[in-house]
Amino acid sequence: MAEGRFSRLVRESVLPSSCIRELTMADVAFVVTTIAVFALVAFIAKGVARL
Repeated sequence: MAEGRFSRLVRESVLPSSCIRELTMADVAFVVTTIAVFALVAFIAKGVARL
């Protein structure tokens, strides 16, 4: 009986693959956006240094 309850808990706690895929894409988007912001700041700093 306890074994059946455990397997049900495991099944309910596992995220569906579509949700995992969405979370992964959100992580990738965050990393790409962060790199783009730092590149933009470096580009602006380089332009200001030339003045």
